[in-house]
Amino acid sequence: MNNFKKIDFSSPEIQQRSIALGILFSLIIIIFLVIIMPLMSEAMELHNTKNDLVFKLQKYERILAKADLITKSVATINQQQDMQGYFNLQDTDALASADMQEFIKKAIIEAGGQLSSTQALPLSNKENFKRITVSVRMTGNSDVLRKVLYKIETSEPLIIINQIDIRPMRGTRNRVTKQMESSNELNVNFQAVSFMRNPA
Repeated sequence: MNNFKKIDFSSPEIQQRSIALGILFSLIIIIFLVIIMPLMSEAMELHNTKNDLVFKLQKYERILAKADLITKSVATINQQQDMQGYFNLQDTDALASADMQEFIKKAIIEAGGQLSSTQALPLSNKENFKRITVSVRMTGNSDVLRKVLYKIETSEPLIIINQIDIRPMRGTRNRVTKQMESSNELNVNFQAVSFMRNPA
């Protein structure tokens, strides 16, 4: 004997229940799509943003932890450079230029040459340094020139020779033989460059 009752799906009660269940499932899906999904998406974005910010914060903390060490290292390097005498330590570029001109004049005279002129050229700034340039004209033989260049290039503070132009002087006519005699003297033009550190 069959104990199962036959369900009539066409009955109004069953149809109402099916419609109610369909509406309920539809509402659940709509709530999930309209409210829960955006909230979950926003939560994920906030979580990712938080992770990015934490990573950046840790990175900046590591950089800041090294800042004191870097500052001390830079100060040490600057102190070593000052001790090595690379940079002109005068208070102003005008004093540095005058000091350099006096040094060059003394070097030329001591070597036995003759200073024709010195002229301070416009100051130029490059990164953290001021470039002090002096234009020099002198006369002397090759031995004089060698001594002058050596004196300048081994100086403290450091001076670099730039744009040198060397030309022999015209010879003189011998009064007896009436022949032109060559001269050992040279006309020399060059630029001397020194550096100052810009104020921090």
